[in-house]
Amino acid sequence: MAWKRRFFIATEEDILAGKVTDVYFERTRSVLLEKGVNPHVYGEVTASGFPESWPWAILTGVEETLNLLESLPVTVRAMPEGSLIYPGEPVLTIEGRYDDFGHYETSFLGFLCQSSGVATKAARIKKAARGKPVYSFGARRMHPAVAPAIERSAFIGGCDGVAAVISAEAIDEPPVGTMSHAFIISFGDPATAYKAFDELMPPEIKRIALIDTYEDEKFGAITAAGALGDALFAVRLDTPGSRRGNFRAIIEEVKWELSLRGYKDVRIFVSGGLDEDRVSALSDCADAFGVGTAISNARVVDFAFDIVEREGEPCAKRGKKGGRKQVFECPTCLAHRVTPEPAPDTVVCACGSTMAPLLATVIDNGSRIEKPTDARQARERALSYLSRVNA
Repeated sequence: MAWKRRFFIATEEDILAGKVTDVYFERTRSVLLEKGVNPHVYGEVTASGFPESWPWAILTGVEETLNLLESLPVTVRAMPEGSLIYPGEPVLTIEGRYDDFGHYETSFLGFLCQSSGVATKAARIKKAARGKPVYSFGARRMHPAVAPAIERSAFIGGCDGVAAVISAEAIDEPPVGTMSHAFIISFGDPATAYKAFDELMPPEIKRIALIDTYEDEKFGAITAAGALGDALFAVRLDTPGSRRGNFRAIIEEVKWELSLRGYKDVRIFVSGGLDEDRVSALSDCADAFGVGTAISNARVVDFAFDIVEREGEPCAKRGKKGGRKQVFECPTCLAHRVTPEPAPDTVVCACGSTMAPLLATVIDNGSRIEKPTDARQARERALSYLSRVNA
C-alpha cells in the first residue's frame, strides 16, 4: 500500500494502536495466540552501559511510557522522571499478561532511549557551563515531529529554555530566542535591524543583538551598542568555525570594547557548533550558551526490556539477572544498590546513610495512581542531582 501522508511520521493513534512495533513482535503475538500461550510475566528496563563512558544518566521518557501503558491491565513501577541512574539497574518494570503489552516494547523503549540520551547530554553541558544559562537550539537538527520530545528532554536535563514554539508549549514555558541572520540580511544594515527590533518587540523581550552577520564581532558589538544604547542586554556571537580562530580571544576583545564605552553589563551569548568541551572551555568568559546539535543529536541510552519472571518464577536470558529487584539510593553520596525482592526493610550505604527505594508503583492494574510529573518538576529533580554528582 502506497504511503499517503504528507510527512513520514507515526501519529499518536498509530503508537497507541501498536503499529510502531518491530515485526517480530507481531509474529510472536500471532503464534502465542494460536497456541494459547499468554504467560503472566514481570519484565524490567535496564541499560548495561551508557554512551561515551558516561558514569550516570538522567532518566526521561517515563511520562510518555506511562501514557502509553495506562488503561492496560498491567502494573508498572518506575523511577521518577529526572532521576539519576546508573548502568545495570532497572529503571522501569512492567507486570502483566505478555500479550497485553508485549507489542508496545518498540515504542516504550524508543521513548526512554532517545529522551534519556538527550536529557543526559543536556545535563552534562549544563554542568560544563558552571552555572551559566544553556538554551536548546536544536529543533532544526531533528525531524520536526519530535521537536517537543527532544526539547522537553533537554529542558528536564538542565537547559534553561527552548527555542521552538511548540516545544515551549509542551513544557509550559515561554520560548527563548534572539534574532536571525535572515533578519539582519532582510534589512541590509545591522543598525537599522536592531532599531526596528527594539521599536516593535514588547519590553519583556530582551534585546540580544546578533553581531556577526556582516561585521567583525568587535565592530558589530560597537554597532549594536550605538543602535540600542542602554536597551542592549546582550550580544550574540554565532561566528562560523571557518572564521572563529581563537574564540576566547574574540569574546574577550568584544567585552573589552563594550566596557571601554560604558557597556560593562552587556552579556556575551555564544552559539554555533558548541559541545560539552567547548562550553566548558568558555564557561568563564561567556555568559550564556545556545546549543543545538550536540544536544538534539545526543547518543541514545541503549535500554533493553527483559522478562525476568514467568508465572511467578525467576527467569532471564543469558547475561541478565532473573527475578524482581529494587533499587536503593543514598541521599548523601548518591550511590545506588540493587537488591532482590523482597527487599530488606533497611539498606545502609557504605557511607553510613540509610538508602531509600527508587522504584515505586505508578500504574496499578491499568490505573494511574500518581499524578503526572510535569517538565519543571522533573527538571528540578535533575538539577538537584547535578548539583551533587561528579561529571
